[in-house]
Amino acid sequence: MTKSKIRKVKLRIREKKYISNLKFNPSLINNIIKKSGLKKPVIGGYFPVNFEINCLNILEELFKKKFTIALPKINKNNSMEFYKYSLSDPLALNKYGIPETTSDEILYPDILFVPLVAFDHNLFRIGYGGGYYDRYLAKLEKKKKFLSVGLAFFNQKVRKVPKDRFDKSLNLIITEKKLFL
Repeated sequence: MTKSKIRKVKLRIREKKYISNLKFNPSLINNIIKKSGLKKPVIGGYFPVNFEINCLNILEELFKKKFTIALPKINKNNSMEFYKYSLSDPLALNKYGIPETTSDEILYPDILFVPLVAFDHNLFRIGYGGGYYDRYLAKLEKKKKFLSVGLAFFNQKVRKVPKDRFDKSLNLIITEKKLFL
């Protein structure tokens, strides 16, 4: 099955099976942070849209614990950067209607939460097809070591994600039923 076909099927399923109040066990997130070996890592999150896993509750808890939070912003050249974010910061809608921080302070996350449409047991993902996260992961790999954490519903898993040379696998994927390493 092509990425486009998988994307179409999984987006439809995700919308029908969406769990709006899904919360991940805080101890799981704390263990992931501890395993990073960093005292106060920069956490990269995202503002959920289109029935994505809502990571805002995770980011809010981490912010309360004095972690530095960063959210993505699409730049004019269609690249993505992560910018410092505080819960009190204003947000602005980008060209896709996704809220973005208005900060201009670029940060490079140590732990990056990544939304996805589908994934496989090899930790490859399918996004919306723009390549933003694959390009960003490749860029971040050149700057530092980091942990990429996909957030998904278990029903977004597929047998095999068709991949090309630009696709990047994640370090782990968390679902409501299972942790994929």
